[in-house]
Amino acid sequence: MSSRRTGNPAAMARTDDDSWDITEGVGQTALGVAMARAEETTSERPLFSDPYARLFLDAATERGWRKPPPYMVERFRSIGGYAASRTKWFDEFFIAAGANGIEQAVILAAGLDARAWRLPWVHGSTVYEIDQPKVLAFKAETLRAHDLAPATRYVAVPVDLRLDWPKALVEAGFDPAEPTAWAAEGLLPYLPSDAQDVLFERIAELSARGSRIGVESFNTSFFDRDYLASRREQMRRLREEAGEDPDEKVPDTQDLWYIEDRTDVADWLTEHSWEVSAVESTDLMTRYGRRTPGQDDATAPRTEFIEGRLTC
Repeated sequence: MSSRRTGNPAAMARTDDDSWDITEGVGQTALGVAMARAEETTSERPLFSDPYARLFLDAATERGWRKPPPYMVERFRSIGGYAASRTKWFDEFFIAAGANGIEQAVILAAGLDARAWRLPWVHGSTVYEIDQPKVLAFKAETLRAHDLAPATRYVAVPVDLRLDWPKALVEAGFDPAEPTAWAAEGLLPYLPSDAQDVLFERIAELSARGSRIGVESFNTSFFDRDYLASRREQMRRLREEAGEDPDEKVPDTQDLWYIEDRTDVADWLTEHSWEVSAVESTDLMTRYGRRTPGQDDATAPRTEFIEGRLTC
């Protein structure tokens, strides 16, 4: 696969062995998701309730994190319908997995996901969360400070997904012989293409028959040069409308991604004995009442949501 890294080279913050806390680098993207979930929770007709999101934002602020500038907040709000639909889809994925007898769940790159605390898990379920040690420590410290206990058995697995996370997961008590519900939400662009392939190979090796997987997939059109350029131009316009220098070099989420050709997730899963179904982001948002005909495409990233069930 050929690399197609784009953007401002001076702004690139990724290295093969980088790590981060919740208030820096990739960690800050979890705070952006928490902002979206907090806003959805207090909206007039929320798709879900996540009272923990605000706690994480407040705790990060106490650590010195500053709320993004107005133009960035406006960008978050413009894709709020997408963020809410994505959260709802993964919520339903886990609930359906439990209803089908799966009692073991793994959330990859969990960030500030609070599903282990807020979803109605089947009795006896165990939720494993994998992420950077500092990120999971921040989450644990914040929830512990408020005396909040998970709704089911919860196990943090503090390890970088580019390292030997299967070993760490098994050592934490994970049982590869039992069916598992796997979730990869908001993860794949932050992995090099070869690391993405290794990720799914490892998931397959650890999955018993009947396991399920939910993936937010970023396909070829998402990494199209013109599409990514249009996203940067939108941010430039928002800065200009906010009275700021539109050409100033500022951090951009794209600078944290690996813009590379990638294996198609649905095809890979199908070829490895997973029974697959998929829905595009625009259709998902329409399903949940978060998109209307003719709505600006910029409010719906070019992604699809893939669910797979291992058949053998």
